Amino acid sequence: MAHDLSLAQQHAWNLARSLMTPVILFQSDDQYGVLPADEIDDGEVTPLIEYDPYSGARPVH
Repeated sequence: MAHDLSLAQQHAWNLARSLMTPVILFQSDDQYGVLPADEIDDGEVTPLIEYDPYSGARPVH
């Protein structure tokens, strides 16, 4: 988890390209984290941005 959004965004993009799978940057309280898109359960966290290694980033909402 990170407190800096720009740092979390960089890590999310690097993770998506390394795993070659979409990942979600999410917010939980005042921290940011990243999980593979297929592991996010609705209601647990607030998803912000999806990073797809093939098509780039897009807002979730």
